[in-house]
Amino acid sequence: MATTSEPADRLTAFGNQLVDVHLWLREELARLREELDSFLSGGARPRDLRAHCLAFCSALTRHHTAEDRGVFPVLAEAYPALRPVLDELARDHTQVEEALVRLQDLLDTLPAEPTNAPDPAEAARVRGELDGLIALVESHFTYEEKKLVTALDGLGTPLPDDFALHDLTGG
Repeated sequence: MATTSEPADRLTAFGNQLVDVHLWLREELARLREELDSFLSGGARPRDLRAHCLAFCSALTRHHTAEDRGVFPVLAEAYPALRPVLDELARDHTQVEEALVRLQDLLDTLPAEPTNAPDPAEAARVRGELDGLIALVESHFTYEEKKLVTALDGLGTPLPDDFALHDLTGG
């Protein structure tokens, strides 16, 4: 039976690592959406709504920082034709970060007590910001996977430790 302990096997897993990280982040974003929708629809505010948002935002920021500072320079060196794609993805990272800040700011305005329902206009702003973030992240992830997985799998250079899923989840 073949093992995947060989260094070359580890290197060919980078594309899979990217997809795994994106899947986990998508799941976390969907969970955040469910919690927020429940609260904005009149349900009790989840105790960990703010903490969940902060954890998600922090994990997404760490992932994008690892790409910008570690992965993208390695890819640009190995595949110069990818530079325009990498530049576009880096611009996306800035837009995502701005959307995360706006979402966190809006969540801070929501009532802390479950008995205080949010104002409908405020709820619509929060939902709109989250919907925009979800659309941006999904578009970004899909484009990144389409453009980078093959290149990542072809790298012969180790990537930063914080690129892996376990480094984002603490697992």
